[in-house]
Formats: sequence, C-alpha cells, structure tokens
Amino acid sequence: MSETFGGRSFVVGFYGLIVALTGVVGAMLGVAGPRDLTSVKLLGLIELAPTPLGLAVYGVVTVGLALGVPLALVVLVSEMADAEHPDENS
Repeated sequence: MSETFGGRSFVVGFYGLIVALTGVVGAMLGVAGPRDLTSVKLLGLIELAPTPLGLAVYGVVTVGLALGVPLALVVLVSEMADAEHPDENS
C-alpha cells in the first residue's frame, strides 16, 4: 500500500465507511421497513422514532461507539508502545 493510505489511515477510513453504511442501512430500513416498528432508545436514554433519520442516527451512534471505543483503545496502546520503543519501528 502507498504511504498516503496505509496502516492507521486505512483502518480509520474503513471504520468511517462501516459507520456511514450503517447510517444508510438504517435510513433504508426506516423508508422500506415494516410499518409496525416501535421506537428505539439510544443508549437507553433518548427515544428515537422509527423514521429514516431516527434509525440512521441510532445505527451510526451504536455501531460508531461499539467499534470506535475499541479502535481508540488500540490506537492509544499502539502509540504508547511506539513511544516506549521508538528505535524498533524504523
């Protein structure tokens, strides 16, 4: 892979793509899904109507957090490991 789109930038870009696709699928479900959907609670706090926007927001936030928190932890640990052993990564 090229230096401009390799390693960390690829993973973050792929994460963004997955989160965006989740929003699109949520919106499509809101448009073409069953009409008897019930409201969903975002993080157990905010009630969202089963509209295209509501389901897209629900999908983006839940998948974004479910994948983003572990990804952020991996990036943090990676940076800490790089800081401890800077000469091994050249």
